[in-house]
Amino acid sequence: MERGVKRQLKLKERRLKAVALFKKGMRQADVARQLRVSKQAVSQWWIAWEQGDKRLLNGAPQAGRPARLGPEQLMLIERELVRGAAANGFATDLWTLPRVASLIKRVTGVSYHPAHVWKILTEKLEWSVQRPTLRARERDEQKVQEWVQETWEQVKKTPKSGMRG
Repeated sequence: MERGVKRQLKLKERRLKAVALFKKGMRQADVARQLRVSKQAVSQWWIAWEQGDKRLLNGAPQAGRPARLGPEQLMLIERELVRGAAANGFATDLWTLPRVASLIKRVTGVSYHPAHVWKILTEKLEWSVQRPTLRARERDEQKVQEWVQETWEQVKKTPKSGMRG
């Protein structure tokens, strides 16, 4: 589900919780304190509740241009991302923004510039950047130590006598 939709639902839930507290006879100041919102917001909710104005209690629709990808499309994209890049025909299992952009185009038919894919990954799908570990999985510590003790001693430069090092 989109982050914006989740946020709208949480805000609506909070307003409805305020209405339930009003019905119990709780004062506006106490409702504001309990829900950790401003007294002005609670006052507006109180007026809307008294007048039966459900539009204000439901909240305003999200402003701005409508999203080009719907919740179903985002679920399809996430399913393919979880499968991995290699399973989607890429040479390695590393997701890059251009690869994700091509995946979105293939799965949904919607084109995005790779720079804009980042916003979809972080805000809509709530994915974060994953950095690889600093050491390779294939690293052989014994061979590294052997190289340091044997080869490094032979190839390292040492300052010549009389020269500043």
